[in-house]
Amino acid sequence: MTNAQYSDESADYVVVGAGAAGAALSARLSENGRYQVVLLEAGGTARAQAVNVPAAFSQLFKTDRDWDYQTAPQTSLDNRSIYWPRGRMLGGSTSMNAMMWVRGFAQDYDRWAELAGSDWSFEALLPYFRRVEHVAGSADPDHGTSGAIQVQAQRDPRPLTGAFLAAVEETGHAVEAANTRTPAGFSQTMVTQARGARSSTAVAYLKPAQSRRNFTVHTGAHATRVLFEGTRAVGVEFEQNGRTRTCRARREVVLCGGTINTPQLLQLSGIGDPALLRSHGIDVVVDAPDVGRHLRDHLVGFLVAEVEGGSLLDVTKPRALVDYLLRRRGMLTSNVAEAYGFLRVGDGPGLPDVELIFAPAAYVDEGLTGIPSHAITLGAILLQPESSGVVEVTSSDPHAKPTIDPRYLSDPDGHDMQILTAGLEACADILAAPSLKAVTTGRFVRPFGGETMSPEDRIRAAITRHAHTLYHPVGTARMGDDPASVVDPQLRVRGVEGLRVADASVMPQIIRGHTNAPSIVIGEKAADLLAAG
Repeated sequence: MTNAQYSDESADYVVVGAGAAGAALSARLSENGRYQVVLLEAGGTARAQAVNVPAAFSQLFKTDRDWDYQTAPQTSLDNRSIYWPRGRMLGGSTSMNAMMWVRGFAQDYDRWAELAGSDWSFEALLPYFRRVEHVAGSADPDHGTSGAIQVQAQRDPRPLTGAFLAAVEETGHAVEAANTRTPAGFSQTMVTQARGARSSTAVAYLKPAQSRRNFTVHTGAHATRVLFEGTRAVGVEFEQNGRTRTCRARREVVLCGGTINTPQLLQLSGIGDPALLRSHGIDVVVDAPDVGRHLRDHLVGFLVAEVEGGSLLDVTKPRALVDYLLRRRGMLTSNVAEAYGFLRVGDGPGLPDVELIFAPAAYVDEGLTGIPSHAITLGAILLQPESSGVVEVTSSDPHAKPTIDPRYLSDPDGHDMQILTAGLEACADILAAPSLKAVTTGRFVRPFGGETMSPEDRIRAAITRHAHTLYHPVGTARMGDDPASVVDPQLRVRGVEGLRVADASVMPQIIRGHTNAPSIVIGEKAADLLAAG
C-alpha cells in the first residue's frame, strides 16, 4: 500500500528531530556534500537569552521551547505526576539542559556491546567521544574537530562548591579529574560552554552546517507519521504553518526525536504493539511490542539545606548581570549542578549504584518556582533502576501527548527504594562533615521542616514528596542482537527498510552517567553507519 502520493520536497536523507543526536547526525551527513539532507524540527530556533546564559536554563521550562511533558501519577511518589521538560527547539535538550558533560563508565558501554555487538563497546566509541569533545587546553590532537562541542571547566564555581568537595574528602571519598574510564570519586563538573555561554548542538553542529547548499533545516515542522510504500520508509509527513507537507527520502529516514517522541512517532506510523495501535485506529505495519517499552530514567531525591549566604540566590542582582555581560564571568555562568560523584551503597563489591550531585543553590520544584532562599542542594541519583516503564500513544492524533509512565520505585523486591535511601544517607553524612556544617544553619528548605524530623522520616519525605527525574530517559526503541529489539546494531528498525533510529531511545541499558554525551556520540556513529550503508 502506498501512502506517499506526492512530495513537496525530497532529499537523500530525512532526519526528524534536531536535538543531541539529530543535529550531530544531520550536520555530519551533509559535511562531504554528497548527500542532500533535510532536518525537520518541531520547535523553533535556539536564539534566546535564556538558552545562551547558563544559569537561566530553568526559565525555558514550560515555554514554547519545551515539550512540557508530565508522567502518569507515580504510586511510590505520593501519587505525584512528575514534570519532564524536553527541549523543543534547535539543539533539543542540549539547548536547555544543565550542560553537565559526564561520559559515564566504560563498563556500561561494554554492556551495550554484549547486547548489541562489539561496535558499541567503549573502545569502539572512544574515537567518537574524542571527535565530539573540544576540551579547552587539551593537547590531544583528536579533540577539537569540526562540529565539536566545547567542553570546559567552569569559569566561576561558587565557594560553596569548594566547601562541598572538602566535605567529600572529610567523609573519606576521593576528589579526582572528571570523565575517567571508571570514575571512583567526586569531581567538579565539566560543562558544555564556550566563554561562559552554552555550547549546544545547535551552536556546534547546525550553525556551521546551515550555509551548505545540500542541507535544509525546517523549524516549526511537526512530524506526524513516517510514509511507507509497502514496508519501505519513503518519507515523512509533517505539519508546518498550518499546512500538511511531505518530504520524500531517496535513501533513508532517520528518527532522532528522543526517548518520548521517537516511540510515539513509530506507533503513529504503525510500528508497535498491535493491540495498542488498533485500539487507536492505527493500521499495523510492523508487530513490534517493544516499541515504547523498557523505559528507564534516573530518579533523584534531594536534601536542601539552608546556608547563611554565598549561594546562587544572588544571581538576580544587577552586579551578576553586569559581570556576565562585560566579562562573561560570575554566577550567571553557573550550570547550577557544579559538582558530582559516584558511590556504591549497596551490598558487596561492584560498580557505583548512586551518583551524588551538588548545587550551590536551593534547586526546588525543578526550578519552576525560583530560588526561595540561600541554600545548598545535595541529591542522590538512582543509577541502575530495576523499575521500568512505558511510553504509549493515547490517540491517533499526532498532537496528543503520549502516556509516560516510568513506574519509579516499582520493582517488586524494593531494590530501587533501598539504594536511593542509602544514597540520601550518604548525602546526610556529607552535610554533617565539618566544611559543610560550618556554612549551614541546621534548617532544611526541602523537605521543609526537615530539622524536626528523624533522619529516616526526612529521607522518606525527600523521596516521596520531592524526588523527580534527572532528565535522562532511555530505552524505548532499544537496540540489540535479539529479534525482539526495536532496532538492530546498525540502528535499522526491524521489519521495515529505509528507517533507522538514532537517539537516546536506542540505549539498551541506562548508563552510570548523563545522556548528553552518549546521545551526541550516537548521532555521530549513526552518520558513519549511514554513509557506509
